[in-house]
Amino acid sequence: MTIIHHPSSFRLKVAVGLMLATALALGSIAGADEHEASSTEDTWLPSLITETPQEGFALAITLSQKGVAATQKDAEIRRQKRAEYHDVPDSLIAASHVIATHFQTVAAANNYWRE
Repeated sequence: MTIIHHPSSFRLKVAVGLMLATALALGSIAGADEHEASSTEDTWLPSLITETPQEGFALAITLSQKGVAATQKDAEIRRQKRAEYHDVPDSLIAASHVIATHFQTVAAANNYWRE
């Protein structure tokens, strides 16, 4: 087995990027706060079925935001941490990946909106 050693600054950037990606959700963490405030019911996701791919993408973003809010329940901490990663390209890319993964799930649940 070959182990590749990267400079510690690279490892740190990757670790920070991965940790913050979950919290970033494509720069829309404010949405997580809004969802948290408006979600008074236990069931906030009755279905993955959406009418259109655009609605499915919006649902994928909501799923990402809900994941952030569930991971870091303190909205004030989420707000404070935004300044640390809002302009980090690796975090933006990783957040996009999280949303894309959720979108794949929603698309599959909707049979890729085939008629």
